[in-house]
Amino acid sequence: MSSESLQVGVVLGGVAPEHEVSVISALQAAAALDRDRYTPVPIYVAKDGTWYTGEPLLEVEQYQDLDALREAATPVALAPTPHGHLDLLEDREAGALERFKRPPLRTRIDVMLLGLHGGPGENGGIQGLCETVNVPYTSAGVLGSALGMDKVMAKRVCRAAGIPVVDFVAFREDEWGYREEAALDECEAALDYPLVVKPARCGSSIGIAQAEDRASLDVAIEDAFRYDDKVVVEEAVEALREINCSVLGDRHEATPSVLEEPVASAEDEVLTFHDKYMREDGDAAKDGEGRGAKSAEAAPEGMAAQDRIVPADLPDERTEEIQEMAVRIFHHFECAGVVRIDFMIDEATGQLYFNEINTIPGSFSFYLWEPSGVPFDELLDRLVRIARRRHREHNGRVQTYDVNLLAEKSLRGVKSGDGGA
Repeated sequence: MSSESLQVGVVLGGVAPEHEVSVISALQAAAALDRDRYTPVPIYVAKDGTWYTGEPLLEVEQYQDLDALREAATPVALAPTPHGHLDLLEDREAGALERFKRPPLRTRIDVMLLGLHGGPGENGGIQGLCETVNVPYTSAGVLGSALGMDKVMAKRVCRAAGIPVVDFVAFREDEWGYREEAALDECEAALDYPLVVKPARCGSSIGIAQAEDRASLDVAIEDAFRYDDKVVVEEAVEALREINCSVLGDRHEATPSVLEEPVASAEDEVLTFHDKYMREDGDAAKDGEGRGAKSAEAAPEGMAAQDRIVPADLPDERTEEIQEMAVRIFHHFECAGVVRIDFMIDEATGQLYFNEINTIPGSFSFYLWEPSGVPFDELLDRLVRIARRRHREHNGRVQTYDVNLLAEKSLRGVKSGDGGA
């Protein structure tokens, strides 16, 4: 390990239903980082919101007992610095008594590799935190993250840009409660069965269900509200082909990956959480293909274990159409880093639809970049370089206005008795 290597804070876990999925994605990335250039520093956000660091957090087996893992790890608080990096400072209030026998640990972080999925980890919350403490981070910014996490807003942005989306209805929980029948009437008036119901701001196919009639629609909406207070109901594409494309870059340059076609299990009408993360019958799960060389023995497969066809079997013209649309969407959302954009093709009509954008995709979509000629370690290297470049550009602009409004002269007009508030 080089003494000049960058300290990469690998952020994982989070207060979100995708907590375990995040652990998988982030540990894959930590294992694939080039140790000659980067030193991974795990930053685990527990389900209760407490932050930890420590070497045990890099070992996937440790997560089988979260209570024991937290005892072995070091609770930390964030300590901003004026130097463009972040310090992790041991949190003594949350620590064990024996920790008081030595000086508190302090660890420098040069760049944050965000591996959180869903909730405040993907909706702009932690992105805003990184910007507030002025540390580089590998993700879309606050705007793109917030828009991308909200399926309703994402569809509206794309529709306004002339990108096709399926017909949909959306409402919040307070618009549903005590007026369920009216809301169901609204859905049935605007849409045709079968329908797909989704929490508006949840990922990994959590809370998604297909409804064939009014009764099943009622049940699906109630279940979706367990995960979010906003729900989207959309028309199902019955002759469906799902096609995904990853995009890597920033506003200067964005490159699309090869395409994939995910394959749902025979008994499922839509891709489920189980299809994405828990199946063991796919080619990737059987022979390890698609994993980064450095991560093959050190981390679980995550999204790499899902059954998929890569590259998707599509005509060249259709492939180029989807790739070009993916790059357009990437720029519309002002994205940076790596994203995955999911599309739907109606085989009955040939119509292509935008489905959703994942601004921190599962497994960082490395399984799409390796067949595109970008190994996992190189993908991570590009993410870090993009993050640092954006950070330099941001800090090159005026951050403060050099005038002291709190000087005695400036305060005269606001003092009590001088007409101030």
